[in-house]
Amino acid sequence: MTASLAILNARIVDPSAGTITDGGILVRDRRIAAVGLFECPADVPRIDAGGAHVAPGLIDLGVFAIDLKAFTAGGITRAVLMPDQSPPLDHAALVQRAAAAGKPDLWIHPLAAATKGLAGAEMAEMGLMKAGGACAVATGRRWIADSGVMYRILSYARALDLLVISHAEDGGLSAGAVATEGEYATRMGLPAAPAIAEAMAVARDIMLAEQSGARLHFRQLTTKRAFDMVRDAKQRGLPVSCGISPAHLLLSDIAVGGFRTFARLSPPLRSEDDRQAALEALADGTIDLICSSHDPLGPEAKRLPFADADPGMSGAETLLSLSLALVRDGRIGLPRLIEMLSATPARLLDLPGGSLAVGAEADLILFDPDKPWRISSDAMASHAGNTPFDGLPVQGKVLRTIKGGVALG
Repeated sequence: MTASLAILNARIVDPSAGTITDGGILVRDRRIAAVGLFECPADVPRIDAGGAHVAPGLIDLGVFAIDLKAFTAGGITRAVLMPDQSPPLDHAALVQRAAAAGKPDLWIHPLAAATKGLAGAEMAEMGLMKAGGACAVATGRRWIADSGVMYRILSYARALDLLVISHAEDGGLSAGAVATEGEYATRMGLPAAPAIAEAMAVARDIMLAEQSGARLHFRQLTTKRAFDMVRDAKQRGLPVSCGISPAHLLLSDIAVGGFRTFARLSPPLRSEDDRQAALEALADGTIDLICSSHDPLGPEAKRLPFADADPGMSGAETLLSLSLALVRDGRIGLPRLIEMLSATPARLLDLPGGSLAVGAEADLILFDPDKPWRISSDAMASHAGNTPFDGLPVQGKVLRTIKGGVALG
């Protein structure tokens, strides 16, 4: 199938060049044929952007569910699927089936389970799963407590040139906790864990990664001590990276007030001091990417007492809109934001996309960074609307999601 398209009269956000320029993009045979100012062929369908912005499609690292409508609404053209499925993605056949789930509208890139059943005990067959389409290996929702098992995972991944994606919470401290230890958890009588549970997990995994030579990515970090460790590791030249969700950049543990289960997340929301440290880590480049951590959960999982509710938020379709607040607040520039949402995950996982270079796949988004709207959990395209931002007025809206030159939705 061939697809041709011309997007004209746009503002082009190029994350590689770090620029925003006027012009358009020409797509031929599902790939970018020209960028900027060009003579538009008469036989090519046209979209007049009317001054809207065009950028590479978003690549969301670490979603927990395949949710095509939410991905399309949020401008996500490639979704990196966590192994925490039913059953877990710990076998090559399961990885192959997951990889085929969204094609051709959207590409799903599965992560291989690091251990069988994600139980943290016996290493899974990473080599076979890589051959089956896994783009990296992940520990899943939980930290692997056994250091010997984690060291073997990192060593084997190093031999296979696979990135290891780790969940950073020391299970001995965080087991049974639903909030971060502090004033709000105490007032509400919630089971809580100290924020150092994250830093302790990060410290061990960085040491094991240094010893093994493996590439290590922390899916979400949220505390000052953890960011300090990653910052130090990078300064020493170690291949360590980390991500964060918009929720942990924009909300603190105050948001759990009133026992709002939509704010029950994993990792839990942190103190305001840690949130400010996250913003600093974003600005200085310690944080490499922003992910939605998309985990749509229905009433049966959320309409419960806070301590009984499942952690998670529906974040795919609000990923860009919420992240644009960081640009308006002067934390980062727009090209840098698109780099964190698109180019960086593509580079870390060696995936197509994330680029406006001639010859690159035509995975694109058209968006208006200033368009006002209100987030409504009841009106979301997602399987479920469990967002802690329900009712929030925001600016910035995806207008079109284009996969391989074909407009979706």
